[in-house]
Amino acid sequence: MEDAELAGVQKTLSPVLRAKALDNRLPDPILGDVWAERAMRGLDPDYDKRPFGTSQLGLAAVARAKAHDDWAREFLAEHPDAVVLHLGCGLDARVFRLDPPGTVDWYDLDYPATIALRRRLLPPREHCTLIGSNVTDLAWLDDVPHDRPVLVIAEGLVPYLTEGDLRGLLTTVVETFPSGRIQFDTVSVWAWRTSKWDPTLRKYGTRFRCGFDDPAALAGWDPRLEFVDEAPMNDSPVLMAKAPANIRRAYRVLNLLPGMKRSTRIVRFRF
Repeated sequence: MEDAELAGVQKTLSPVLRAKALDNRLPDPILGDVWAERAMRGLDPDYDKRPFGTSQLGLAAVARAKAHDDWAREFLAEHPDAVVLHLGCGLDARVFRLDPPGTVDWYDLDYPATIALRRRLLPPREHCTLIGSNVTDLAWLDDVPHDRPVLVIAEGLVPYLTEGDLRGLLTTVVETFPSGRIQFDTVSVWAWRTSKWDPTLRKYGTRFRCGFDDPAALAGWDPRLEFVDEAPMNDSPVLMAKAPANIRRAYRVLNLLPGMKRSTRIVRFRF
């Protein structure tokens, strides 16, 4: 099954999923996502037979996923009764990788066409609810419980939102829940402004819509919001330790370019 029914930004799930599938073939994988190969094969049965189909250059996105997983595990260990909002979930199998206890209510949210594809390619899971909606249509929040700590995970989503939409999302979450963590990745201002020339984004007919050189400053959008820390991506220690040698060399060279090392920031906030 091809991803022809997806449009624009929704199609960016394919290269990220492919990277996770290929990572699982490594002798010592970064993420070790056994579900990624299954979903990728269903999405595009010949994905690894195409030109550059087995290239591991996408492993930085896998390191990003690992950072989000590690933070999520930490939060769920402290809050086994949490509500998890996995926004822009695509075909990511995070709920299977983390295997949260039944006391956690997990919500995977993405565009309706993506959720329909997810229903076909990944199995259902108890205490995991799929929501087909544009994340910026905040009416979907009415369908989740508001009386428990919340974990918001937005991997590969925020750069495609406008600053206004992001502000609305963050402040509404803070106003709706008693406490929680919000973790996402964002790009620098130069990466946002030059994204219209990015060959991958042009291929999928999309571009970034916001960027921040100091994402910690977003805590100023709400008095309850507090920046916690950030995790590396393009120079992630796990990427440099586990990627094939040629990929490590490529990233070392890329990271010498001005602004490249921190062109993507993985950040988390609490409230």
